[in-house]
Amino acid sequence: MRYILAALRTNLLSAFEYRTSFLTQVFGMMINDSLWVSFWVLYFERFPVLNGWTRDDLLVLWAIITFSFGIAFGLFAQALRLSELITQGQLDYYLALPKNVLLQILLGQVRPSNLGDLFFGPILLAIFVPMTWAKWGLFLLGGTLGAVVYLAFFVMAGSLAFFLGSSEGIASGIGNALIHFSTYPTRIFDGWTRVLLFTLIPAGFIAEIPVDLVRSFEFRDLALLIVAAIGFSGLAVAVFNRGLARYESGNLMSLRS
Repeated sequence: MRYILAALRTNLLSAFEYRTSFLTQVFGMMINDSLWVSFWVLYFERFPVLNGWTRDDLLVLWAIITFSFGIAFGLFAQALRLSELITQGQLDYYLALPKNVLLQILLGQVRPSNLGDLFFGPILLAIFVPMTWAKWGLFLLGGTLGAVVYLAFFVMAGSLAFFLGSSEGIASGIGNALIHFSTYPTRIFDGWTRVLLFTLIPAGFIAEIPVDLVRSFEFRDLALLIVAAIGFSGLAVAVFNRGLARYESGNLMSLRS
């Protein structure tokens, strides 16, 4: 944990070296998120209740998914480039380092634009949704566990490059499917689509269960979310390590400055 915190601190200081660019990207993403939320607010002005969800529930949803996305891809941005790194043989550099290879990759970069997502979520709640201290704690916990699910899914999608070769398009498409479904109240889906959203595309663990925790806490929901985060992260590590065992070097053994 000390190593992770030190690496994140170094990455953040490096990104903040260009302050104007950093702040522009952060605020630009916050404006983008605001436009999406405005669309949904207008929808709920027209239809106040959607399968039991109200406008406040929608705001909690967007606060959680942006916060989760910001943690996952603002602080661990290279998860989005995993397929590219594998295909181009750029894992050689990380194989030469003493720490865990996957951890080194994930800690390789922060992305200021996605940090805007991280800040947007709590600000949205603070301004528009009445929150108790207990609900704030559940929001932070649920959002963090949702970020683990995001990261695990993208690691698995990116690891397809070990087995399929050049698969950036496939990984991107699969990842975008998760992002797309997680921005909608998953209660609008039913049948096999709902089963899909809690298995192959685990948007329900990002967009529904954390919201339910904040709305009306139940230990069952918390336990399910923890199990999902542990299960998907364990599966992601297993898939990555299985692929790494068959990785073919790109002959890029020069150390980066």
